[in-house]
Amino acid sequence: MSSSKTKRWHGNVEAIKPEFLNGVIGQMAAYGDRVHFSMFGSVQKPHYEVINSFDKKMAFDGNHHLHRAEDDEFGAGNVTPIFTLEQIKRIIATGGSGVRSSTPRSARAASARSAGGARPMTAAARAREAIDGEKYAYFKANREMLPEGINQYSDDISALMLKGMSAEQAFGEIIEKHFG
Repeated sequence: MSSSKTKRWHGNVEAIKPEFLNGVIGQMAAYGDRVHFSMFGSVQKPHYEVINSFDKKMAFDGNHHLHRAEDDEFGAGNVTPIFTLEQIKRIIATGGSGVRSSTPRSARAASARSAGGARPMTAAARAREAIDGEKYAYFKANREMLPEGINQYSDDISALMLKGMSAEQAFGEIIEKHFG
């Protein structure tokens, strides 16, 4: 006998609980108007990427926290089609009957077979994730004061932080270098 907690999710967005989708809407309101979901994760809490109008993507885990995605996590065959904010709201409003996944069953089955078990996180990956979380929190708290286009230097900011700078120092250096 299996419960919904042990079932692997195969891309049917209608199966995601409205409570979780409300959290997705919260991240979309802050970071972008489109989203797609990874086949990684569970039906209750799949990983997802919010996409903004510049096609920049921000990945989140099943708890709506910033997430450093694996290389293939949001690659072809491992992701749902892109949904707009309005489509997600419609899915919630209609109790899951608003949109159907267009991922073919064979592609979903193949991605489920190739996903395998969870890989252990290395110390370097944990450090990157911690830096990304700090960078994200600083950006979110200060986005009104930051120059437009700062997001283009995200990797540079991360590199500075990996060398020991705080988020505030790294953002400051990038602003001085490219916007000052």
